Amino acid sequence: EAEQSVLNEKERLSVTLRSIGDGVITADTGGRVEIMNRVAENLTGWHQDEAAGKLLETVYYTIDEFNRKPCDNPIQAALDTGRIAEMQAQSILVSRDGTERIISGSGAPIRDRDSVVTGVVLVFRDITDKRRLMDAVQQTDKLNSLGVLAGGIAHDFNNLLSGIFGYIEMARLKSSGDQEVSGYLDKAFTVFNRARDLTQQLLTFSKGGTPVRKTGDIGMLLKESASFALSGSNIVCDYDIAPDLMLCDFDENQLGQVIDNIIINANQAMPLGGRIKISASNILVEERRNTLLEAGNYIKISIKDEGIGIPPDLIKRIFDPFFTTKKQGNGLGLATSYSIIRNHDGFIEAESAPGQGTTFFIYLPVSHKNRDSLVQHRQAHRGSGRILVMDDEAFIREVASELLSGMGYSVTPAADGKEAIDLCVALRDKGEQFSAAFFDLTIPGGMGGRETIGQIRKIFPDMPVFASSGFSEDHIMSHPADYGFTASIRKPYRGYELAELLNMHLGGVKPADDK
Repeated sequence: EAEQSVLNEKERLSVTLRSIGDGVITADTGGRVEIMNRVAENLTGWHQDEAAGKLLETVYYTIDEFNRKPCDNPIQAALDTGRIAEMQAQSILVSRDGTERIISGSGAPIRDRDSVVTGVVLVFRDITDKRRLMDAVQQTDKLNSLGVLAGGIAHDFNNLLSGIFGYIEMARLKSSGDQEVSGYLDKAFTVFNRARDLTQQLLTFSKGGTPVRKTGDIGMLLKESASFALSGSNIVCDYDIAPDLMLCDFDENQLGQVIDNIIINANQAMPLGGRIKISASNILVEERRNTLLEAGNYIKISIKDEGIGIPPDLIKRIFDPFFTTKKQGNGLGLATSYSIIRNHDGFIEAESAPGQGTTFFIYLPVSHKNRDSLVQHRQAHRGSGRILVMDDEAFIREVASELLSGMGYSVTPAADGKEAIDLCVALRDKGEQFSAAFFDLTIPGGMGGRETIGQIRKIFPDMPVFASSGFSEDHIMSHPADYGFTASIRKPYRGYELAELLNMHLGGVKPADDK
């Protein structure tokens, strides 16, 4: 009966240990393993029969997460002090096969009825997934905070660029007779275009900006973006752009960011140099390719490098947020690219093999517009009438006034929505109205365009009103009609972009292209 009682007690202990969700290891006062439960076996890679009698440090080997040095033994601390000893906060358990897991737990002395320490018990758990989730949440919080800051900076920077763009634009128009000066100003435009793209990339990264699409030739964008991304490198780029490539509706800055990300990755994968082949062609997807790409006409873009390639176990994760194999990477470049392509109703995927390079495939739906309409919108504009320009920045009002005046309009400036409403009311009382209006969406300390448009529509329900903002990720900028606006234009804008907008919505005489 005594023997049976002992066996029953051992069975209850064994069942209890197997039922515990944490790893449990008991050791004698000499630090040698006596009992392990199944969770401990799985985490350490040691079976109890193999581990019994071995020193705990052999079976339960932990290192510091940061300096990779062996951690202090919690069992020894429990034996020395006779109290519960917590593990180091950044402990990594290295299993028998080399697998590393972040763990937490504690060691506690085992006492008999006389309170004599007869051994020690170690209880620990795998918190790897929990830590990754916490890190991801913290990273997201940081990015959200950065997004608010970056959005404000980008908005102010876009306003400043609007002034710089405008003044250079006016200088360009006044210096048409001096080819040398005009050449320098044209080069300045190229630099400032990249500055504008940079602020848009910052907004897209921080906010996942809604694309502001325009119909264009994506083949030209591929060449321009790739050439800029590879400037100064030892990489040669070959192009195979179909001569009959159809047009596409896309956000030039966002698609440029996608191409930049892929080209930069390809460049880094070929440190000794090599070739990148970029091709674009029209394809017909007859059946739904997957849950993300519907049947229809698409432009297929492929970007192939001769780099080191990506292992099969990593290729499926390259679009995951925060996943990166680069020491200095943040794992957001391709994740942002994936989001941009999806926001364009397209699809992006990659194929790769170690030592055989990597190819990215991008599918974008073709535009329903033809090239005749594209050329028409690239022409200059002439008109007449009075246009209201509401913006809190005086230099933006001045630049817009100069550009619009050069197109034949008289301009009435307003610093905020209240002043704009008063001007509209005064004009209505005279039986007149503005030919069009431009409203900045955000006015610090005053009424912006989003608050003003409702009252304006009560006064002039049919007047063309254009939303203007440096925050292109604002939903109003991508869907202006949903909020009462006629269309939108992103700051900073060039004179030809202003002309395109007015051609579409005001008509007027369209002289030869002055871009």
